[in-house]
Amino acid sequence: MFGQDRNRLRRYYLEAWEKQQTGTALEPLEALIAGVIGQHPEYHSLLRSEDALDKDFSPEQGQSNPFLHMGMHISLAEQINTNRPPGIRDAYQKIKEKLGDAHAAEHQMMECLGLALWEAQQQNRAPDETAYLECLKKLA
Repeated sequence: MFGQDRNRLRRYYLEAWEKQQTGTALEPLEALIAGVIGQHPEYHSLLRSEDALDKDFSPEQGQSNPFLHMGMHISLAEQINTNRPPGIRDAYQKIKEKLGDAHAAEHQMMECLGLALWEAQQQNRAPDETAYLECLKKLA
């Protein structure tokens, strides 16, 4: 949607959250983003500042990237909604039932998603959907 333009993507998050806070009507994607932001109060102060646009988050310094984290939540929501890869919706339901919490289930699922994306990047190929689903099934 935003290509490689990190600032445009981040600005979209900031604008969606601002609209949510002011009661302005949201487009469907903005509502999804604002909902994910709402589940992460630890990011609220960051998202009220333009400084978030240029901030680098260094894993070497123990920092996790909140935009990556929220983006993974959004990716999972889209995957579950469309059941793509086929079977992810069922895996999500089972993980959610096991943990008793949808948000916690997504956090567990992120481990598998992150691994699938990392492996694909390392091997310069598309993510292995079969391996991804197998990882999710182990969580259930």
